[in-house]
Amino acid sequence: MLFTRSRLFLACTVATALALSACSKENSAQKQDTLTASAPATGEASTLSERNAQQRLITTLQQQFKKANIQAKVIDIKPTEVPNLYWVNLEGMSSVYATSDGKYIIQGEVIRLGDKELTNVGDALQSSENKKLFAALKTEDLIVYPATNGKAKHVIYVFTDSSCPYCHKLHEHLSEITSKGIEVRYIAWPRGEQFMPTMQAIWCSEDRKAAFDQSIQGLPVQAPQCKNPVHEQYQLGLNIGVNGTPAIYNSDGQYLGGYLTPDELVKRLEK
Repeated sequence: MLFTRSRLFLACTVATALALSACSKENSAQKQDTLTASAPATGEASTLSERNAQQRLITTLQQQFKKANIQAKVIDIKPTEVPNLYWVNLEGMSSVYATSDGKYIIQGEVIRLGDKELTNVGDALQSSENKKLFAALKTEDLIVYPATNGKAKHVIYVFTDSSCPYCHKLHEHLSEITSKGIEVRYIAWPRGEQFMPTMQAIWCSEDRKAAFDQSIQGLPVQAPQCKNPVHEQYQLGLNIGVNGTPAIYNSDGQYLGGYLTPDELVKRLEK
């Protein structure tokens, strides 16, 4: 993985939070659940000169990446509330920040102080991108549990792995969650190559829900190989910064947290 020094620092700072809320991907860091507030964002470029400046920055970053032998492609950049600092959306990896001259990139989180709660300045920008990606998903490629108490009040997307104990714990509360008017959409996110075959077998099963239940009980899942979206869904998770399961998002693309009780989940959805 790129930029490993900063990754190492981040991993050390969040190890405790990770142990309490999610099953980690090996050698990865987990987002801190406490940093969930969304920041004001300037978003799209408003003038021609700003759009031209952004295009020059994209070109500069691509040149710098190539010079440093970094295989990274810039998909989009957006200005943040911090002067001369841009949010950079990269293909196949988590977003980073870059200075307006393209000389420096920053991994991890940029936090705004001054309020009662800490605010991650990139949350709103990442959420906006996530919302588009979730909207593009086909429900037939997911495992969907509809709300059972009338029309759904909320829809959540959950990156899950049948081998993850915290995913099991969340799954145990599924009926209570759906009874609260929440539709749950599972996205496959095996935490390592060794878990990929099982998740693919689940997604290739005629009854995915039954196969998932079987797997979390520790029973093997047998299914003929098929064309399945597990690799693509795993890559989607990497693109938006998932590195542990469960990872729960609302339909607006906002990260809600790792494992949450039904009551905690409702509170975060209604916040």
